Amino acid sequence: MQNPLVSILIPFKNTELYLAECIKSILNQTYLNWELIMVDDNSSDQSYNIVNAFAEKDERILILKNLGNGIIDALQLAFKHSKGNLITRMDSDDIMRKNKIEVLAKNLIVNGKSHVALGLVNYFSKDGIKAGYKSYETWLNTLTKNGANYTEIYKECVIPSPCWMIHREDLIACDAFNPSRYPEDYDLAFRFYKQDYKCIPCETVLHDWRDYITRASRTHVHYAENHFIDIKLHYFLKLDYNPDRKLVVWGAGRKGKKVAKLLSEKKVDFEWVCDNPKKIGKDIYGTVLKPFSFLEEVPHTQSIITVANKDEQKTILKYMNRLKRKPIEDYVFFC
Repeated sequence: MQNPLVSILIPFKNTELYLAECIKSILNQTYLNWELIMVDDNSSDQSYNIVNAFAEKDERILILKNLGNGIIDALQLAFKHSKGNLITRMDSDDIMRKNKIEVLAKNLIVNGKSHVALGLVNYFSKDGIKAGYKSYETWLNTLTKNGANYTEIYKECVIPSPCWMIHREDLIACDAFNPSRYPEDYDLAFRFYKQDYKCIPCETVLHDWRDYITRASRTHVHYAENHFIDIKLHYFLKLDYNPDRKLVVWGAGRKGKKVAKLLSEKKVDFEWVCDNPKKIGKDIYGTVLKPFSFLEEVPHTQSIITVANKDEQKTILKYMNRLKRKPIEDYVFFC
């Protein structure tokens, strides 16, 4: 099949300011064999009418109303009505580069099933991009250029949520959009990782990712920091934790305490180290904090590193490299 049908799934809610630009970028794609399934997630503005006007002019566009509530329900509905052999997702406030679908589809067809096609992303905003988002863009694109996305999967979401494509059968095999676990894009990335779908390297910017103050990822409770820590620990314990090795939590800041508390609640045995003299020796959540020198006394550890300072992370990474420790197998960065 030379040009298989590509299903583009877009949930939308109150994005009337950006919808026309988003849809026009899809209409301008160099790859023509696509269908666009857009699901209105209970919008209160003119979003539905804007999309409907495009749907009336192009039979490739299908508009639906969410039968439930939230982005996961909307994605489930969109996927249910899709017919494509290849599936991709898009955000209703973003813009596709003209060759996005062509590049993703070609890479996926050439590499076959059990692969995820990805593209580089570009953040943009009328108010300028803050340093944190620019740093995330650079980090994500560096991973994608090498297809090394999974090596740092416990740091942040390593699959750009609006810039991937996968074979329909592979999406079904990892349970598509069925688990109601947020953040839904990070959860899906972990399920790609679980299935060992290879990330196809890409050096082309394919997606313009809009940032603005009311964007859902900035404001919705589902994308709060605690949800990210919950999902990281859930999958770490499920996929990479080795109960035959001593688990060590590094750092006693906010994230470190959250991880330690969750481990204690799950009755997972661990040691806890930090460099804060005011905390060393204290019992928190039933575990006494120890200095980093304790690590020299315990061989064959597996570490969760919650130290957020970038310079300290570099020092820790040098330490791990000196000991010939391997990422994921021997240590994971949770930030």
